[in-house]
Amino acid sequence: MASDANKVDIRTKFDLKEVLGTGAFSKVFLAENRKSGNRVAIKCIPRKLIKGKEDSINNEISVLRSLKHCNIVELLEIYDNPSHLYLVMQLVSGGELFDRIVEKGSYTEKDASHLISQILDAIDYLHSKDIVHRDLKPENLLYHSTAEDSKIMISDFGLSKVEVEGQMLKTACGTPGYVAPEVLKQKPYGKEVDVWSIGVIAYILLCGYPPFYDENDQKLFEQIMKAEYEFDSPYWDDISQSAKTFISRLMHKNPHQRYTCKQALNDPWIAGDAAGSKDIHGHVSQNIKKNFARNKWRQAINVATATARMKKLNLATQTLKNST
Repeated sequence: MASDANKVDIRTKFDLKEVLGTGAFSKVFLAENRKSGNRVAIKCIPRKLIKGKEDSINNEISVLRSLKHCNIVELLEIYDNPSHLYLVMQLVSGGELFDRIVEKGSYTEKDASHLISQILDAIDYLHSKDIVHRDLKPENLLYHSTAEDSKIMISDFGLSKVEVEGQMLKTACGTPGYVAPEVLKQKPYGKEVDVWSIGVIAYILLCGYPPFYDENDQKLFEQIMKAEYEFDSPYWDDISQSAKTFISRLMHKNPHQRYTCKQALNDPWIAGDAAGSKDIHGHVSQNIKKNFARNKWRQAINVATATARMKKLNLATQTLKNST
């Protein structure tokens, strides 16, 4: 694994400090280069936890090593020893997207448009390299620094996949609330799934709650597969028609009728002056606190698990008929 990795003891070069976060089979530490004093994030992956999952880790490494974009967290170095694999990553210290919005004093459509523009630009770059992220969600969007004008960064490429020309991806993966209908329907899919996820994120950024939600998995999947979402009053009353049209073009049920990232970047809501300037911070921050504080949408359910559950519910065929 990671044949170009450094074999020296990582602790001779870095001082590992507090834990920044934990993943499915890794911990991320804040660390300091002993010589330069530069701070980095180090993803520590115990080998015993990844036995049989080497393909997923190797995939993340190969994807990250090929990327160089101002809105994508950079992989700097790899260290390897018999017990652990260490990925030395660019440190992003500005916190999660939703937390930052809640803390802001004011927040407008223009702010949301600027955020989505950065995400689109980064994903357009990925797509130009035939890479599909496949797990875009707010937890994977981090601010570079605590500065007011900090850029947003995309992290976590564990589920990313290189799209081979002429071949569609087939593995059911991602987080259900953000996943495109064609993935839940277990159809072959491509780059369009990332555009759908950006649409879901844009929707939440403008109202503070998800377009699809139900305590019952079966009903949640049905909503997504039918692309059943509303721009509810009163939360959407002050949002421009341009924003609603933009979201509808990202979250089109038919993937072939969805915007590409390039088309989305040229939409008037992103590239023009169509985004509103009214302060929407009050209800958006309240809704974010109410809907996301309980971690309801942060469940790390893999869609492969979800689709298996759907089969038990006899959804795979029955709902497919209803939603096509």
